[in-house]
Amino acid sequence: MKCTICKSGELQAGRTTVTLERGGLTLIVKSVPADVCPNCGEEYVGEAVTARLLAVADEAARAGVKVEVREFVAA
Repeated sequence: MKCTICKSGELQAGRTTVTLERGGLTLIVKSVPADVCPNCGEEYVGEAVTARLLAVADEAARAGVKVEVREFVAA
């Protein structure tokens, strides 16, 4: 699949770091699976991974976490 930003790079499987902020919560998740453009560096996180990230953020917010760094773990 071609990158929608630069229009020339072919996306490749890779990993990225995602930072989520909500209210007083800052959650950093490392090693998140993503498709990455080798040309411009744009990163695309799939729907299932995004749903997992949002669920983790909800859990952290309910637990009263303010700042946390985690490694991505598939459900």
